Amino acid sequence: MVRIRVCEESFVEPISSGEVRCPCHLYSGQEAVAAGICSALNEDDYVFGTHRSHGHFLAKGCSMKEMIAEIRCRETGCSRGRGGSMHLTDPARGMMGAAPIVAGTISLAMGTALAASIRGEKRVTASFFGDGATGEGVLYECLNFSALMKLPLIFVCENNFYATHMPIRDCRVERDIHKVAEPFGIRSFQVDGNDVLQVYEVGRKAVDLCKQGEGPVFIECLTYRIRGHVGPDDNIQGTHTDIRPKDEIENWLKRDPIAMFERCLVDNGTVEKEALIAIRNEIEEEVTEAHRFAKSSPYPDRKELFRDVFK
Repeated sequence: MVRIRVCEESFVEPISSGEVRCPCHLYSGQEAVAAGICSALNEDDYVFGTHRSHGHFLAKGCSMKEMIAEIRCRETGCSRGRGGSMHLTDPARGMMGAAPIVAGTISLAMGTALAASIRGEKRVTASFFGDGATGEGVLYECLNFSALMKLPLIFVCENNFYATHMPIRDCRVERDIHKVAEPFGIRSFQVDGNDVLQVYEVGRKAVDLCKQGEGPVFIECLTYRIRGHVGPDDNIQGTHTDIRPKDEIENWLKRDPIAMFERCLVDNGTVEKEALIAIRNEIEEEVTEAHRFAKSSPYPDRKELFRDVFK
């Protein structure tokens, strides 16, 4: 979680100054979801992400250097500088891809789950999506087919209560999103998405059910983004206005998933505060080095503009 947070926060200044021009949907505040679910998965299990997938990429064990290089549009990036922040991929580590189309990767996740089922593999697929994706029909088609075929697929809804800038109360009658799975006979859970241990425990249960042929499983994680919908602040240059109430933001900041877990670790004597400081210092060095690597990497060759483009 700290690796994700420090990495995400390292983009605030470069984005604000215009050094990084690639649109970035920062994952700060939602780290417990990616960390908890991905810790429950095996290395060869599959993950599909969204427009806000830096956390999923790092939690799945993919290269921070390659991710930062991709966001900086360099040849050494995970998509060779062609995809940017919203098109992160590393199939060798099970990160099958992220895309900005809302709900766009849910059907792809169903595809890998179906493939694993046909092959008789004990591989699980986790499909991450936001609360806004529950307004897309493809989710319900995939819920139905996955339930019918008992696919090893975990639907992970990261409910941060806002679809871009629309509060969930303005676009849903039933605000308990996990209930959408009930008509399909899918086992569902609603968890505190800022409590990494709770997310992990439910994630492990979901993985076990899927591997026992009792999938799919639906998990709704209640969480909150610290930063703007896209970029550090929704109010930058007057392009958007953050409509979230100030007291709501302050209340969620008190429930920072990293601070909560650190208090838990210190209070139960698992680690000393000094150890936590050492961990953060080590990660800050890693992030600095990753940015140095990215900035020293070449941009894609202009001669390759049409490579991998087909008509």
